[in-house]
Amino acid sequence: MDYSDKAGSEKGIRDWLKLLISLVICIGAGLLGSLSTRGSILTWYSLLQKPSFTPPSWLFAPIWFLLYILMGISVFLIWRRGFRQFQVRESIIIFIVQLFLNALWSYAFFGLKSTLIGLLVIVPLWTAILLTILNFYKVSKTASLLLIPYILWVSYATVLNFAFYLLNPLT
Repeated sequence: MDYSDKAGSEKGIRDWLKLLISLVICIGAGLLGSLSTRGSILTWYSLLQKPSFTPPSWLFAPIWFLLYILMGISVFLIWRRGFRQFQVRESIIIFIVQLFLNALWSYAFFGLKSTLIGLLVIVPLWTAILLTILNFYKVSKTASLLLIPYILWVSYATVLNFAFYLLNPLT
């Protein structure tokens, strides 16, 4: 057996494992955030006054699932470049911060039932996503482009969160 073939197949297996781990972590963050969401959708959230541009509730889950898949692929593309590189480590740390803020927003908005606290979390989340995109761009243009739908959706969610706050200032 040629050692270069063995090394190539081991790298391929490691890449598949990194992709799987990246997807599981991102989808797991989404599932963690959804724990706060589920209990509030039919109760607190249904009683809020909603802006006219609020999408139907059934649309959120498929959009977020797709976004978590894109995030997982994106961070995988960065990770596979080699964690020993400073730019890769820095990019992944910023990615982890935004992923934490992502899950925290669900808890703040739905778990704490607070449009204001949700707003106070979603603004730093948006900033962290932008920083992630900018840092990812230095390592992999493709990885950064995969996050564009995510920042667009969170931009929309930020406006939506602000509108919820204006319509429901005491929540």
